[in-house]
Amino acid sequence: MDWTITEQQESGQRLDKHLTGRLPDLSRARIQDLLRFGHITLNGRSAKASATVRAGDALSVTIPEVAHVGVIAQDIPLEILFQDKDILVLNKPPGLVVHPAAGNPDGTLVNALLHHCDDLSGIGGEMRPGIVHRLDKDTSGCMVVAKNDIAHRRLSEAFAERRLSKIYLAAINGLPKETKGRIQTMLGRHPVDRKRMANLLDGSGKEAVTEWEQISTHQGSALIRCKLLTGRTHQIRVHMRESVGQPILGDPIYGNPKRQIIPVTRLMLHAWKLSFQHPIHDQPMNFEATVPEEFQPWMPPA
Repeated sequence: MDWTITEQQESGQRLDKHLTGRLPDLSRARIQDLLRFGHITLNGRSAKASATVRAGDALSVTIPEVAHVGVIAQDIPLEILFQDKDILVLNKPPGLVVHPAAGNPDGTLVNALLHHCDDLSGIGGEMRPGIVHRLDKDTSGCMVVAKNDIAHRRLSEAFAERRLSKIYLAAINGLPKETKGRIQTMLGRHPVDRKRMANLLDGSGKEAVTEWEQISTHQGSALIRCKLLTGRTHQIRVHMRESVGQPILGDPIYGNPKRQIIPVTRLMLHAWKLSFQHPIHDQPMNFEATVPEEFQPWMPPA
């Protein structure tokens, strides 16, 4: 596509800002990539994002075909709660890794999504689903995935700006001293065990905020309702262990399987409810992932 800068108000803008306004379906990162690889020219030449556009300048944009990533589509069963041309919401089962990585080259959620989504338009020029947030391998529950660049960008912004609601259920290995509270810590990598996260007393790390309330008890353990105001790695797992004082049942990293007061076969953490504004038409979207059978002993009567 080609156009010429004619409007006076556009003259003097940075090139990347001008392109963001002219190409609303592309993310800023995608525009940066197109500039970097010469797919966008200013007066017939490659240009930097910081270039200034002037009246009379000629712009040309060529968007290459979406590239297929080296990830295979696999027919892995998924419980899809909602799907349209922009997003997909699912109830992730425990034991499913979200993204291929060392040790998990396939059999992941991304592999499954490539099979179940036949209308991906690409994220950042690649034919892949847009993962805007993650659940640990052994955590179940609600996840939203973007199908195109604009949905991916807007959902990512919503998560970064905390414009959504995330509610989890956690069964912990004991009873808390209080029945509800608000935890606000600085969460970061454990200084000794790099596989763990920890509340860092030196002020480093990133702010992590969890509001929690005890829902019920069962055989000396408690079911906790957690509302996440931030989304840090292992946030609930660390906050339950270090701030509430009891690890989540079935947690192999922050708990001790030999000291569980109730035997369980999984990490007892479930992303129960997820609410957000649709990234395209801005309508409120509210989802609830069915509470797994393993949680039923703690669930109060309906």
